[in-house]
Amino acid sequence: MVKIAPSILASDFSRLGEEIAKVEAAGADMIHLDVMDGHFVPNITIGPPVVKSLRKTTKLPFDVHLMIENADMYIDDFIKAGADIISVHIEKNPNILKTIQHIKQKGVKASVVLKPDTNLSVLEGLLEEVDMVLLMTVNPGFGGQSYIEEMTEKVRELRKMADDRGIKLDIEVDGGIDLKNIHKVTEAGANVVVAGTTVFNAPDVAEAIHSLKEQAFGGKV
Repeated sequence: MVKIAPSILASDFSRLGEEIAKVEAAGADMIHLDVMDGHFVPNITIGPPVVKSLRKTTKLPFDVHLMIENADMYIDDFIKAGADIISVHIEKNPNILKTIQHIKQKGVKASVVLKPDTNLSVLEGLLEEVDMVLLMTVNPGFGGQSYIEEMTEKVRELRKMADDRGIKLDIEVDGGIDLKNIHKVTEAGANVVVAGTTVFNAPDVAEAIHSLKEQAFGGKV
């Protein structure tokens, strides 16, 4: 099963609660929340108070992607705010295993994130510990970027790494995914797809989500 996770980064921030309710009714499987601090990436978005407020609007799982410096300082705040999955970048985190263990001890799923140019070798010794790996398929920081074609093979390599170890791993992809390329990433092994502009900019959100799921299976739902 392929899960579609609309990213609120592409939504109307003046109507966040309504936007989330809209995609939930349209068949979204989870909500992707990009947290940026203006340091790890150049953009600035939301913090725990906004996540806490949005938690009241839906029962869908919240996948909170922390693109911030010193992520360990804020993990507990985001968990208290209602995160179901915490996705933390492996870059600039020398204690990533400890971070993963802390997240799981809090009863929340743990995910590690790799930028496009980060080698999969950094996951050695970690795959058995995480619930999900998020592969960025654009350079993180801003929505609306084009998919980096070389990432398809990286998804395939990661799926093989997990399969060779007998690990049931969620592989999430984020960045530039649309109706034209979703099948190539799901065929390569991704089973969680973040979609921002493809969903929120569509004239019919329900049709957009349905079409993404359909194309994920090569034109068949």
